[in-house]
Amino acid sequence: MSFPVAYPLILGAILFALGLYGALTQRNAIRILMCVELMLNAVNINLIAFGSTLQAATAGQLFALFVMTVAAAEVALALAIILILARREKHIDIERVNLLRW
Repeated sequence: MSFPVAYPLILGAILFALGLYGALTQRNAIRILMCVELMLNAVNINLIAFGSTLQAATAGQLFALFVMTVAAAEVALALAIILILARREKHIDIERVNLLRW
């Protein structure tokens, strides 16, 4: 017996909304990065849910795997930038950072 597709879609929508709210309201770069990852995981839940509904479970899982790969690369790059910022500016508050000013 399978469960309705609405359950994972509602879960994905709630997770995406929480991630979007966090990404728009936080000032700490690490917290913003975590909220973006939460939004990407919500997209993965929706991809797998739609894939299982449309009888294309393999396609949904492959797209989710691709999203996870891109998310891992994004985290590695973002953490490197945050570490450089923390060493240079001694904080990671994004509202206090102005790298384009000499």
